[in-house]
Amino acid sequence: MSSEQTSREHSAQLRDLAEALVAAAKRAGADQADALTMRGQSVSIDVRGGGLEHADRAEGVEIGLRVLIGGRQACVSASDHSHDSIAEMAARAVAMAREAPVDDYLGLADPGQLASQRDAVALQICDDRPDPAPDQLQDAALRAEAAALQAAGISQVESANASFSRRHLWLAASNGFSGGYSRTTHAISTVAITGEGLGMERDYAAESRVWADDLPQPEEIGRLAAERTLARAGSRKPPTGAFPILYDRRVAASLIGHLLSAVNGGSVARGASWLRKAMGEPVLPVGMDLIEDPLRPRYPSSRPFDAEGLATRQRSIVADGVLQGWTLDLATGRKLGMDSTASAARGMASAPSPTNSNVILTSADGGADDLIAEMGTGLVVTSMLGASINGTTGDYSRGAAGFWVQNGRIAYPVNECTIAGNLRDMLMTLRAGNDALPWRGAEVPSLLVEGMTVAGA
Repeated sequence: MSSEQTSREHSAQLRDLAEALVAAAKRAGADQADALTMRGQSVSIDVRGGGLEHADRAEGVEIGLRVLIGGRQACVSASDHSHDSIAEMAARAVAMAREAPVDDYLGLADPGQLASQRDAVALQICDDRPDPAPDQLQDAALRAEAAALQAAGISQVESANASFSRRHLWLAASNGFSGGYSRTTHAISTVAITGEGLGMERDYAAESRVWADDLPQPEEIGRLAAERTLARAGSRKPPTGAFPILYDRRVAASLIGHLLSAVNGGSVARGASWLRKAMGEPVLPVGMDLIEDPLRPRYPSSRPFDAEGLATRQRSIVADGVLQGWTLDLATGRKLGMDSTASAARGMASAPSPTNSNVILTSADGGADDLIAEMGTGLVVTSMLGASINGTTGDYSRGAAGFWVQNGRIAYPVNECTIAGNLRDMLMTLRAGNDALPWRGAEVPSLLVEGMTVAGA
């Protein structure tokens, strides 16, 4: 049987399960219901020392049901999708909903709001070639490991991994929506180590793509992991003070992620966002745009419709530095007196909530080296750990590692430092590079931030 035929069969099974769940919920007494069903399969291979370290394979079907009764809702999930299990799930969900608190903003979309596109063929988010065999994945991981070990100074490779997953999902609801699609992910990663004892340093490289043809060669990933690791040899603490900080493109998306969290309708509706009063105000420098485009072909978080069956579309979150709108699902949109931005996402046992799909920040003309030259003295951050972020005030503090810059040039690697500031102030000083990495759910270049506090030696 071809992969295309198998995909059609899986989609038909998931459709039937989702529609059966909705029908069972209605029979059990639900006013409204929606169901999400998913069939997933994955293979992950880890190698070490030129041999197989660990292999993992998973496959199964999961089903999730949400019921709504008079402004109350409940969500349940299961891996058993027998007829009896579906009936029991529906009865349990209805009983739970009747005990839940009332929220008058809850409810499915009106039929006229629903997406007309019910599949993702045009988005090309599913590799239609046969799944890679475990020995192919092992070969890719071994090639990445060997490439890293060829670099002089690499003492060992902590891990080299190659993996593949394929997911089929279907969404059905009592408002008449029924649609689904499939998604694939190919990934390779390598973690390399240099030095020993207290002088040991590690770094990594990892890439994932929807289509195997778009994935870099394993040797590229192994060599990059080694290069990054060797650059960290001899790391020490930086000085303490107020300095400009360059967020390398590897971590710059995390900074924009804090902005996205602050304009999420869930946070805004709760009054727990440091941008809750910033609609129509500058939140980024003039000339900087932040676009969301869930319809980018072959991109990892592209989707034709959201978890409530609304058609996704490109939109401006920030235009010329000015905040244009919140990220909303149906419930948060109703709370704020606005339309949904078709941004709902959900898990099997959770209600919809707003999220983003494929965001792109404006790039500038200069590269990261130009920004480093402009810094004079400061810090390039390439990795971060831990976080203390006040969602209401925007106060920001994170552990960081990277490279110290003197006279506009990288001087030495650094670790064990803390960077701090206020996100509202930080974002207004941004200067962007032109080096955003493609194929990411957040396409963000290196970002230079002025006047942050560095706590080091």
